[in-house]
Amino acid sequence: MRVAGIDCGTNSIRLLIADVSDGRLTDVARRMEIVRLGEGVDRTGRLSEQALARTRKALLGYAAEIAELGVTRVRMCATSASRDASNAQDFRDMVRGVLGVDPEVITGTEEAALSFTGAVAGLTAERPYLVVDIGGGSTEFVTGSTAVDHAISMDIGCVRMTERHLHADPPTPAEIHNAERDIAAAVDIALTAVPGRDARTLVGLAGTVTTVTALAKELPEYDSSRIHHSEVSLEAVSRVTAELLAMTVEQRLALPVMHPGRADVIGAGALILRTVMERSGHSSVIASEHDILDGICYSLA
Repeated sequence: MRVAGIDCGTNSIRLLIADVSDGRLTDVARRMEIVRLGEGVDRTGRLSEQALARTRKALLGYAAEIAELGVTRVRMCATSASRDASNAQDFRDMVRGVLGVDPEVITGTEEAALSFTGAVAGLTAERPYLVVDIGGGSTEFVTGSTAVDHAISMDIGCVRMTERHLHADPPTPAEIHNAERDIAAAVDIALTAVPGRDARTLVGLAGTVTTVTALAKELPEYDSSRIHHSEVSLEAVSRVTAELLAMTVEQRLALPVMHPGRADVIGAGALILRTVMERSGHSSVIASEHDILDGICYSLA
């Protein structure tokens, strides 16, 4: 069975087309576009017309590829930004018109469960896991061994924290301090709720984690095969975080592993990752290239 999963978050929209057989996924195509759907939502409570237009353009390309590759089932999940917006119906109508399916504006708990399913497939590290998915608008915290035991979603994504706190280029020490305080308060609530401090292995998902991993490993270019399931120490994450926060956006753009659409928000994302590691007591994190997209495709089988 050939299926397509689409994950539309606050910062990016991603597509996975995969063949599913005997409970295993074989990738046919993976795509990612930075559309910044949630730009300004924390301030205005609405999805902007420009953000909707960027998202529609990306979806048109995805729809063409889905048709060309003979996909039989499609599922699109929309996350933090489209949960929060007062004009979310405009977004749903647009998606229906382009894809022919309704987007599922899933809860944070549902998002966490799908992310966990995708993240732990094929992972052989010590259980139970704490899976942390750092998105644009929110971060999901999930614990479990083979299935989800506990999950919570917190509103501390890299776009939201950048818009709320990190305004200078590079951010000032006062801005960084305020962001750290905001993030730490949310992380402490999450780690108590899930409970994350009892987990044996920390697994990190999404572009912030994979980009920080690539920087920590000093890769000459982004290479998912060298990032997936690689382990990075807290010391290395702290070093990369400090370096990113000291850079201007232009300097971050010059880094060979940096996606252009991530350069302005990666500092806040790295702060979230570092804070999670510090507050949870984990001395290392395993990066996973597999996440909610894989979970969505598994759910279609």
